[in-house]
Amino acid sequence: MLTSKITKIGKVVLCGGKGVGKTAMLEQLIYGHVTFDSELHSTIEDTYVASVDTGKGSRDMLRIYDTAGLQGNVQLPRHYLLFADAFVLVYDPSDPASLDLLAGIKSDIDKYKDKKEMIIIVIANMHSRHPRSAGNGAPTGTVPQSPNGNQYHSTSNGSQISNNDLIESNLNRANNWCARERIKHYTVNAMERASLYEPFIQLAIRLYPTQTKSSFPQLRQLTQKTSKVDNS
Repeated sequence: MLTSKITKIGKVVLCGGKGVGKTAMLEQLIYGHVTFDSELHSTIEDTYVASVDTGKGSRDMLRIYDTAGLQGNVQLPRHYLLFADAFVLVYDPSDPASLDLLAGIKSDIDKYKDKKEMIIIVIANMHSRHPRSAGNGAPTGTVPQSPNGNQYHSTSNGSQISNNDLIESNLNRANNWCARERIKHYTVNAMERASLYEPFIQLAIRLYPTQTKSSFPQLRQLTQKTSKVDNS
């Protein structure tokens, strides 16, 4: 509801490899107008504000920082590591190199979090219409489609793999890595707005958990009595 009270603001950094669809995700999530024909330019740095209804009767505000896509040995700028409350790591499951990049980002986050419990989620963005790369991230040549429409392409070692198998393999790798790191893993499609809601709603819930009342009425009564004595 638009009338829900806005109570909190959390700083979220969105990061990942170049061309994995980070900006498309945010534009779709907040404005809902992105199509395959939309022209989106490479991001240097941008900020979005999202008001998230988590079903608690109030809305939680997320200030989301869209960062430049990383490539090769380029690291996430340090200032993002120092002020964020949460990180969203994005990869393209048709690009193995974009998944490999996340381990380095996670390592940098752990290095600078300074004993602070940092919330991290990983998102696989199924936005790509064509396979992008394989192996070490080098472009791969495609071969004609099979009769069932599944596209095959050559990997860096000369073998051939279907795009569907490549995506499934990378999703499995991501699931295993996230399980080891105890990170939530989501699969979305930047072209489908509804698929983007759950990760960011769950992120807001984790950033601002509901405060539960004590289950011990005697303790609440004692606290109230102590408060009255102090005020007398």
